[in-house]
Amino acid sequence: MAPTEHEHPGEHAAQDPIKLLAVRETPLSVDEVFRAVGDDAAGGTALFVGTVRNHDGGADVDKLGYSCHPTAEAEMRRVAEKVVAEYPVRALAAVHRVGDLTVGDLAVVVAVSCPHRGEAFDACRKLIDDLKHEVPIWKHQTFSDGTEEWVGAC
Repeated sequence: MAPTEHEHPGEHAAQDPIKLLAVRETPLSVDEVFRAVGDDAAGGTALFVGTVRNHDGGADVDKLGYSCHPTAEAEMRRVAEKVVAEYPVRALAAVHRVGDLTVGDLAVVVAVSCPHRGEAFDACRKLIDDLKHEVPIWKHQTFSDGTEEWVGAC
């Protein structure tokens, strides 16, 4: 397809810019997500990595577990499709971990490639923010004092 008068050659959106979406029980790979969004027409790639930190709300975190609703991947796709519709995304990838994690483990990795860096930053922020707010994935934290809490659960 020929570019329109406002597009440059190579800036037309890829046929399916959503390259990788997954909810996994196995460790996540930054390299896998980064490779998934590689695109020669993209001038900017933004990547976000969420890790398990050792504290939350002033309390020391020992461990946590993520669980999800069976519709989580379908909801991830819905969120990804909204981002693709709003930004000039060349390629998009998102993976989220479920199961028991420890401090330092990767919990979520998302990346977006766009023609320009500003668009990539904006699209990546929208993707991670909407995933955190709209995809039914819940976190169960256990603190060093023996208390625990659910985060994101209804």
